[in-house]
Amino acid sequence: MAVFLLLNFVGMGARAEDGYWLWLRYDELPQEMRSQYRGQLRQIVLETEETPTVSVAARELSDGLSGLLGRNVPVSDEGARGAILLVTGEAASLYDLDLSDLGEDGYLLRTLTDGRRKLTVIAANEDDGLLYGVFHLLRLVQTGEDISDLNITSVPRIDIRVLNHWDNLDRTVERGYAGQSIWDWHKLPDYIDPRYTDYARANASIGINGTVLTNVNANATVLTPPYIEKVAAVADTMRPYGIQVYLTARFSAPIEIGGLETADPADPAVQAWWAGKADEIYRKIPDFGGFLVKADSEGQPGPHTYHRTHAEGANMLADAVAPHGGVVMWRAFVYSENNPVDRHMQAYDQFVPLDGKFRSNVIIQTKNGAIDFQPREPFHPLFGAMPETPLGMEFQITKEYLGFATHLAYLAPMWSEVLRADTFVKGEGSTVAKIIDGSLEGHEISAMAGVSNIGSDRNWTGSQFDQANWYAFGRLAWDPAAEPAEIAEDWVRMTFTGDDGAVGTILGMMMESREAVVNYMTPLGLGHLMGTGHHYGPAPWVSELGRPEWNPVYYHKADEDGIGFDRTKSGSNAVAQYSDAVAAEFADLEAVPEEYLLWFHHVSWDYEMPSGRTLWEELVHRYTEGVRTVSGWRGEWASLEGRIDEGRYRQVADFLRVQEKEARWWRDACLAYFMSLNGLDLPAGYAPPARTLDEYKAMVFPSAPGN
Repeated sequence: MAVFLLLNFVGMGARAEDGYWLWLRYDELPQEMRSQYRGQLRQIVLETEETPTVSVAARELSDGLSGLLGRNVPVSDEGARGAILLVTGEAASLYDLDLSDLGEDGYLLRTLTDGRRKLTVIAANEDDGLLYGVFHLLRLVQTGEDISDLNITSVPRIDIRVLNHWDNLDRTVERGYAGQSIWDWHKLPDYIDPRYTDYARANASIGINGTVLTNVNANATVLTPPYIEKVAAVADTMRPYGIQVYLTARFSAPIEIGGLETADPADPAVQAWWAGKADEIYRKIPDFGGFLVKADSEGQPGPHTYHRTHAEGANMLADAVAPHGGVVMWRAFVYSENNPVDRHMQAYDQFVPLDGKFRSNVIIQTKNGAIDFQPREPFHPLFGAMPETPLGMEFQITKEYLGFATHLAYLAPMWSEVLRADTFVKGEGSTVAKIIDGSLEGHEISAMAGVSNIGSDRNWTGSQFDQANWYAFGRLAWDPAAEPAEIAEDWVRMTFTGDDGAVGTILGMMMESREAVVNYMTPLGLGHLMGTGHHYGPAPWVSELGRPEWNPVYYHKADEDGIGFDRTKSGSNAVAQYSDAVAAEFADLEAVPEEYLLWFHHVSWDYEMPSGRTLWEELVHRYTEGVRTVSGWRGEWASLEGRIDEGRYRQVADFLRVQEKEARWWRDACLAYFMSLNGLDLPAGYAPPARTLDEYKAMVFPSAPGN
């Protein structure tokens, strides 16, 4: 590892910019920025036991500062003036530092004066916290912040901050748009790709402390002895970076690989099999995190086969890992083709009656919205409805519904919108963030999961800007109250440039990008309008699929009179699953936020909007505005030519051209379809669709990625 990190630093100046180094580009800062750190960051002193994690932290700090400052910043035995001290445990008392409130992952950054020496101190209770503190200090230097008088305390609000890889053992990635899976199972355990270390390092830099290696549509093979050996090799690589490994558990594994005739969670033989399997895993991986489970959902096996509840299924697995300190993250993404109830309501109906019946080491992993990672959804009604059960958040970092890898869509504003949503279950201030961090109900465990967008592409995520979503997920998992714009600015400065003008241009594009995507895909609360299976492009006309809730027409219900899904008392009454205050707002046609209008109401085409336009005119305007915004980005990005390295500049320019083309496609196809239903003309001044509706319907994409 030392050799790798040395190459990382030495090669910085000459390497081509291709995105591989993510936000950890320790390029030499401009002289005017370096000068402020002169005399302050000269050497690194360890006042802690040198464990593998401490060694990683010290090398990272030395390599990072040496690159940024253009001079060697060594790890030394004695601290002179300008020393950076890495402090844990009892050594903190020497500097009168109180670490009692930091927990396992928190840290302090302090500037102290010891006689004539000015010291920069990174202090933590545990080694992982020290590593997180190192990355925070490096971020401050990378972005040119003043560190002359540090007084920072940082403690994560979420305990389990984990990536979910929807990666299969054959290296395909479900909803993956960045190449193959990075996990090369065929070569493991004998060959450890250096990319695994780079992956761990990048995750540690943003506070991610867990990784689920396998797809939620699980394969029981990963639980067999040869694959446990392979997983153990990955875990050994992750461990120095504070990252625990998790696996998905296929509920029918006792039958498929265990030789049993049943997977009934009430069967003692099944319980014993899972307990034995957990013991086997923990013998190889002592810090194994536990299991993530998708059950009784979209064809995945589960306890319902045996007339058992989700609680009985989850508790069986929880009992198996509990002796080892493991957890079970049980997904709440459940719906049935045989259930005529509004899909929005089905998870609530299944899980709320089980509140309080789950083991203490079970977390119900709940998507941000009740349907499926749409460009905009109201918060999931389960948040606030299960006070006796820890609920974890599941976001989708990979952009299954937001333009795959080619569209610029910075997702932190979307995630923050959900985290800050007020459920009102305990009065004003009962935000989703307070529910998932456990503070509202006093839960002892908390979790936030992000469905990974990482693959084998050189730039990791398929596009340069999609790296920002990986980065932002980690920052928000650490602190759900973090400001998306501040996160984005840090990322831009570390990833592209410190030039203020360029930063302002790029930041502006990022911060309006999610709303632009909503506008040209699913404005005013529309959703699920995408193509069948691959989810690429618009197909609001699809109505022939075998399961009704897979058809876009199920969601928009457009006809000659109007459009939208009535979820008030006159319709499915999904609004009743929210608290009274939220339900009243969503149910009132005059009070519901415009962004959720068609999510909760079927509205006539001539309904007058607050803008003074009719609903039809407003839809046309929103679709067109989305395209206009993307078109404007192309000019803004062009102004940066010569200020961004050529390779990344060209890729972004090409992708923006693709995005504009596909935004027009979304606009034109959707409007052509809706016009075929309502018989209305476009308002004056708006361009007609470029093709006929039949031409749009005839488009097929048999090789679309990620399916």
